Amino acid sequence: MPILRPKLEVPLSSPTLPAPVMFRSAYVPDHGLYPEHQHAWGEFVYSFSGVMEVKVLGHHFLAPPQYGIWLPPHLEHVGLNRKAAHHCSLYVSTPLCHPLPAEPCALTVSPLVRAMLEHLRLQPAGIPAAGAETRLLKVLLDQLVVAPRAGSYLPGSEDPALGAVLRMLEAQPGDNRSLPELARAVHTTERTLMRRCQRDLGMTFAEWRQRLRVVRAMPLPVSCAKPPWAKTRMCLLQALKGAPPKRLSACLRNSDGVMPLSSRKRRLKLATLLKPTS
Repeated sequence: MPILRPKLEVPLSSPTLPAPVMFRSAYVPDHGLYPEHQHAWGEFVYSFSGVMEVKVLGHHFLAPPQYGIWLPPHLEHVGLNRKAAHHCSLYVSTPLCHPLPAEPCALTVSPLVRAMLEHLRLQPAGIPAAGAETRLLKVLLDQLVVAPRAGSYLPGSEDPALGAVLRMLEAQPGDNRSLPELARAVHTTERTLMRRCQRDLGMTFAEWRQRLRVVRAMPLPVSCAKPPWAKTRMCLLQALKGAPPKRLSACLRNSDGVMPLSSRKRRLKLATLLKPTS
């Protein structure tokens, strides 16, 4: 597993940032790892492609591209990615963190926030110059303050039995064993796993498995030469085994019940993408 270097040139032991808000982006290879660390500033992690994961305070946050992960200052955390990804971090000095959540969480990324992040990644790295870029970073921070909060898109569990099942499926997302078969593999019962799914994951086992397959399908278009829309359709169809758009919409909802593909136009586009080809 490649050990990744910090994106920011500032030592992690530094008590302050050289600017109130700083932005950095990086391409990372398969199975990249940012070892456990902490710093005296907040950090917002977003992935332009692929899926970034963060482990913090016993929670495993996993955010596909419609979400970002907010980390308050002074929290030990680990960053990782299973597939190659292009991600960024927005570093926020401690005084500016107060309007943001006091606990780590996923934040919904609006089209405006995504556009600003895309613009920033095209700019040369360095300390922001006074003027337009500084104002843009301030507006971006304001947008994150009002962004809807979401739970982890793919929550995990520390329960010995349920955690073992989730780890098996994360290693082999195509594993089609039923819940009773998986329960026998970890020496427990189906009913026990069902109860612990609701307790620890806040959803059914079936919904968690569908979310896993969607997340694993998302990074695939990055390394494919086919048109993105064609590869997306193939990946999602393969991941969801031909599930209807209504079912995909359900598994893409966040913990607040907000569906990223919520508009009628986007639902129709999704239905078109998932329409079987002759």
